[in-house]
Amino acid sequence: MRQTDTPILSVQDLRVRIGAADLVHGVSFDVHDGETVGIVGESGSGKSLSVLSATRLLDLPHQQVTGRSLLRGKDLVTASKAELRRVHGPEIGFVFQDPSTSLNPLLTLERQLTEGPEAHLRLSHRAARSRAIGLLEAVGLPDPEQRLQSYPHQLSGGQRQRVMIAIALACDPSLLIADEPTTALDVTTQAQILELVREMQRERGMAVVWISHDLGVIGQVANEVTVLYRGEAVEQRPILELFDRPEHEYTRRLLSSRPSLSSEGPKPAPPSAQPILEVADLNVRFPVKSKTGTTWVHAVRDVSFTVARGTTLGLVGESGSGKSTIAGALTGQVVPESGSVTLDGGDVLASRGAAQRSMRRRMSMVFQDPFSALNPRMTVAESIAEPLIVHRLRDGAQARTDRVNELLDQVQLPRTFAARYPHEMSGGQRQRVCIARALACEPELLILDESTASLDVSIQAEVMALLKQLQLELGLAYLFIAHDLAVVHEMSHEVMVMRRGEIVEAGPSGDLYANPKHEYTQSLLAAIPPSRPVAATR
Repeated sequence: MRQTDTPILSVQDLRVRIGAADLVHGVSFDVHDGETVGIVGESGSGKSLSVLSATRLLDLPHQQVTGRSLLRGKDLVTASKAELRRVHGPEIGFVFQDPSTSLNPLLTLERQLTEGPEAHLRLSHRAARSRAIGLLEAVGLPDPEQRLQSYPHQLSGGQRQRVMIAIALACDPSLLIADEPTTALDVTTQAQILELVREMQRERGMAVVWISHDLGVIGQVANEVTVLYRGEAVEQRPILELFDRPEHEYTRRLLSSRPSLSSEGPKPAPPSAQPILEVADLNVRFPVKSKTGTTWVHAVRDVSFTVARGTTLGLVGESGSGKSTIAGALTGQVVPESGSVTLDGGDVLASRGAAQRSMRRRMSMVFQDPFSALNPRMTVAESIAEPLIVHRLRDGAQARTDRVNELLDQVQLPRTFAARYPHEMSGGQRQRVCIARALACEPELLILDESTASLDVSIQAEVMALLKQLQLELGLAYLFIAHDLAVVHEMSHEVMVMRRGEIVEAGPSGDLYANPKHEYTQSLLAAIPPSRPVAATR
């Protein structure tokens, strides 16, 4: 809640131009002590550009920033670099989306945590080190003193984000900028980070600007919300009013696109549906070499399941649970230690040569990041036609062109996109190209590995609707891998919950969600953002 009537940060008529392009058009918002303001919008809406330009952390070539951004009365837009150095750290802390790129991989945690207090607070190294230990303890990192000598790659994603929060708080800032800090995290880790930031805010009385594309996350942290669309603030409301009475069409679309457990998932699969994929007692182990010798990680333990024709099996679990390892074992990227995999009665693991190529063609995979999945030097037509050439499914350039056009029609992209390159498309459009490329092999089973996780909520909803439609039209079976139970609920007929390489619970989607039996499943369900905002009630 607000502690004073004077805002700590007042952004007034902010405009950002890069080159000849006007990207932010007169955005204004205030942030008070102890208050959290949410800035929400999809990719390209200008939310990060607005906040980072207002705090002068972003300095791009040919960038022009006008308007005012008053931090306790001091205008950051016109501030010198020396003044900004005195502000960034002591007054404003920053937490970004990807801690793996924000943390220096060559420096220990101790060096990165003590750098700010030594430079800005003039602390001795001993005092800064003691402060670092306290910060790691405050953000819930186990064995904080021992962790000081760790490097970022030795931590999990959630632990790295906790370290980023500790670094942001190292100089006791009065304002914290959190730019999509939970987007890449599992739902349980996301819930922990949200609670951690709320606790730090209560203890320190600091203000927070939380940037996100997910109104579910914003509803858990923010008191006031500014919705950005194409660089304009189209709606600014208290969080409860925005959820109950959204005024702008774009806000209504964001709210309606959120996956929810209250929505109706797919109907149960018919009992007569025949299995297309059968996995029995699958085991995968990886060697991990160290100075003391080689140890083995049992990534997948005695996993068995079936996928019926025309149905979706959802495989859900946190990072490191073994979900993607199963996908790799099915597609030949990982060699299992033992177990069997049969596709329509054929032995996938034992097949060789032409039989193996035929078997692999009947299973296609769609990955999480469509940008890295596509060759940046190949056009859409070339990317989609490549499987046709490899598997000799169409003879002649004209036949392949006709098939590419058919596939573009199926994924609802204009045929003119055939000449585009990946960088000329949005994330959702690139993912549709990846789906078209996967369908080029005429598969019977699609393995979708976090295929909607990197997309904005409205684009995610469109891609999920497309997948459902393709399943009905083509009779496809899906193995739908995700960490978000709400997304899995909307897509899956059957659900398996995986933890530490084992299936801890499985069953029809409706039954599992209505009556989860395993405590891990219950914790995953409890971590899903509620349909109603809770921040304003705290």
